[in-house]
Amino acid sequence: MSDHEHDGIDYSDLEHQFASEYVSPLDSVVVLDGAPVVGQDKADRLLKAITKTASKEAGIAVQTSQIEMPVDDQGQSKGFMFVSLHNPTEAQVFQRALDGYAFDKRHTLSVVPFAEVESYANLDDNYVEPQQEEWAPREHFRAWLADPAGRDQLILYVGDDLRVAWTGKSGVSETAHQRNKWTDLFTQWSPQGTYLATIHLQGVALWGGASFERINRFAHPEVKLIDFSPYERYLVTWSPRPIEASNSPMSPFTDEDAGNNVAVWDVVTGKLVRTFPMVGAGAHSSDPTEQKRINWPMFKWSPDEKYAARVTPGQQISVYETPTLSMLGKKSIKIEGVFDFEWAPMNDAEREALEAERNGSAKPGSSARENKLAFWTPEITNQPARVSLMALPSRAILRSKNLFNVHDCKLHFQSNGDFLCVKVDRHTKTGKTKYCNLELFRLREKDIPVQVIEIKDAVIAFAWEPAGQRFCLITSNDPNIVNGQLPKTIVTFYGYDQRKGDFLALRSFPDKTVNNVYWSPKGRHCLLATLGSNTKFDVDFFDLDLDREDAAKANDADSGGAAIRLVTTVEAYGMTDVEWDPSGRYVATYGSMWTASMESGYSLWDFRGQRVEEAKVERFKQLLWRPRPPTLLSREQQRTIRRNLREYSRQFEEQDQLDAANENSELVERRTRLLDEWNAWRRECREQLEEKRRVLGKQPKASLLKAQEAEEADEEVEEWVEEVIDEKIEVIADKEKDN
Repeated sequence: MSDHEHDGIDYSDLEHQFASEYVSPLDSVVVLDGAPVVGQDKADRLLKAITKTASKEAGIAVQTSQIEMPVDDQGQSKGFMFVSLHNPTEAQVFQRALDGYAFDKRHTLSVVPFAEVESYANLDDNYVEPQQEEWAPREHFRAWLADPAGRDQLILYVGDDLRVAWTGKSGVSETAHQRNKWTDLFTQWSPQGTYLATIHLQGVALWGGASFERINRFAHPEVKLIDFSPYERYLVTWSPRPIEASNSPMSPFTDEDAGNNVAVWDVVTGKLVRTFPMVGAGAHSSDPTEQKRINWPMFKWSPDEKYAARVTPGQQISVYETPTLSMLGKKSIKIEGVFDFEWAPMNDAEREALEAERNGSAKPGSSARENKLAFWTPEITNQPARVSLMALPSRAILRSKNLFNVHDCKLHFQSNGDFLCVKVDRHTKTGKTKYCNLELFRLREKDIPVQVIEIKDAVIAFAWEPAGQRFCLITSNDPNIVNGQLPKTIVTFYGYDQRKGDFLALRSFPDKTVNNVYWSPKGRHCLLATLGSNTKFDVDFFDLDLDREDAAKANDADSGGAAIRLVTTVEAYGMTDVEWDPSGRYVATYGSMWTASMESGYSLWDFRGQRVEEAKVERFKQLLWRPRPPTLLSREQQRTIRRNLREYSRQFEEQDQLDAANENSELVERRTRLLDEWNAWRRECREQLEEKRRVLGKQPKASLLKAQEAEEADEEVEEWVEEVIDEKIEVIADKEKDN
C-alpha cells in the first residue's frame, strides 16, 4: 500500500491509547538541605544516618550511593545534598516525610524537588511588595447566640428543602435561612454549632454566619460520612471510593494519598492535613453491605483536641498528635486482642485550665494535663478479659481489672469524667445463660476504686445523667426479647450515695415498653422512648428532682428515690428519632422517611411533656437542633446566678406577661379584621344583587332595604375589655447546686 493511501486514515485514537507521558529523570531527584556540616572523617556516618532516617520515616530503602554530597575546597560538606530516588512517587514520599524533620537538636531538614531549584535561582533580587487585598468584614459565626429572647435554632430537612428556623414557646417560628437542594445527602452541625456542613457529590461545604455564607469547602469525591473534632478545628471525611491521585493543581491529593478512604482537613485553612487507609470491617471489601459495617467515627478525639486515635481490632491503638497528625511516639500502642476504647472527658476545672493554657494565661509552674483513655480486651486462650485505664502521652497504666466469662463490653464515661461504667455482658460456663455486670470506676478517687453491680436480667440501655451522679438503666426478663418481639422492660434509676460511697438503686418502674434513654443536656429531666416498634410509640417524661425538698424533709435516707416522678406518658405516633435542644427546655420527636416511618413529621414538647407543636409533613427527613458552645461564665459566676435565680425569674415573668398581652391584642385585632372582611363581602354581594335586579327592571328587594336601613340606623361599636380576676403562677425550679 502506498503512502498516499494512508492519508484518509485517522490514527488519533491509537495515538491517544498508546501515548506515554514523558517523565524526566530529574523528577526523581530531590535536594536535601539543613544537614550538619561535617568533614570527610564523618561524611560516611552522616550519609548512613540519612539513609536510616529515610528508611524509618519514609519507608524507603536509600543507599549511600544514591546520595551526592558536595564539599568545599577544605573537604567540608556544604549542608545540602542531592538524593536520587527510583521514581517520582518515591521522591514525593521522601519529601513529605523528611521536609521539616528535626534531624537533631540543631538541624531541621528541608527537602525540595530538584526541578524547583531553577525557579528559586531565578528569583528577582528586588523585593516587590504584594498588593494588599481590601479587607472585607465577615458575619459573626456565632451571631445566633445574640438573640434577645435566647431562642434556639433547628434544621428541618423536607424533600429537597433545607430550612434553618427559630423555635420558641409556640414551636417553630420564623425562618432564619432556607434553600432548595442545599445538600445532596444529609446535613450536620459542628459540635459547637459554629458551622453547618452539607454533603455533595464533590465533597463537603461549610456554612456560617447570620446569612449562612459559605465558609470553606473540601474536595473529597462521593463523601458519605463526616465528623468534627471537639473544638471544630478538624474535619474527618470518609468515602467508599478510594482516593485517586491527580496532577491537577486544584486537587489536594497526591500519589501518596492514592487508595486511602479517610481524609482529615483543617477547617480554618481548608488544607488537607493527612489521609488514612481503612481499618477493621469493610476495609478491603467492595461489597456495600460490608462497607456499612464500618465503625464511625473512625477517629476518636481526645477532649482537648490534642490527639486523634483509632483502633485496629485485635492488634493496636494508633494515636496521632495534632496539628500534623503524626503518630505519637512514632509507633502504635500494641495491645493484643484490643477491641474498643474511649477517651475520658474533662470536667469544668480542666476545661478552664485548658482555656488558660491556650490563651497564655496559665499560672507559672502549672503542669500539663494528661489525657486518659479506657480500653478492653476479650478473653484470649488462657488470659481473662481485661479493662484498663491508660494515661497519655506517658502510656502509663493507671488501673486494670480482669473479667471472666465475658461475651461483650461497652464503655460509658460520665460527661465530666468522674465515673466510668463498663457494662459487661457475661455468660455462664455452659454459655446458655447470659447476665450483666456494671463495673463502676470512680476515677477521681485515690487508686480508682471499682464497684460491681450484678444485674440478673438483660440490659437494654444505659445512660449517665449529664454532669450528674445518677444513671438510668433499662432491663428486661421478658422471654420475648429472644424472639425479636417488643419485651416488657423495667426502668431503674441509680444514684451515688456520698455517705456509703456506693451507687444505690433509687427507684424502679416496672411494666414498661421503653427501650431508649435520652437525658436532658442539663440533667434532672429524662425522657424514655419506645423505638423500633410498629405498635408502640410511648414516651415517658421523668423528673428526678420534682419533690426533692419535700422528700428530704420526710425521709432523709430515701430522699433521692422519693423525688423521682413520672410526670407524664404520651404517644408520638411514627416516631423514629428523639432530639433534645441544647438548653434542655424542649425536645423533639420525629419520624423520618429515611427509616421508613409510618407517619413522617415532627412534634415539639417541653420538658414537662406538654406538646408545643405537631406537624405531619410528607417526605420529612431530618431534624437537628443547633448545638451551643460551652458557657463563657466561670463556675463562680454560674453559682451567683443560681443564688439570684428568683430575681432573674421576675424579669422573665414580666416579659412573659407582656408577650401574653401582645398575643391577646393580636388575637382581638385578627378577629376584628376577619369580621370587617366578612361585612365588606356581604355588602359587595348585596350591591351586585341589586345591580342585577335594576338591570332586569325589578324593584329593590324589601328585605335588603330593611337590612341596609337597620345597619345604618343601628350601627354599634363593640369594645372588648378584659380584666384579670386572679392569676396563679407555679414555677418549677432546680434546687440550687453549689457544685
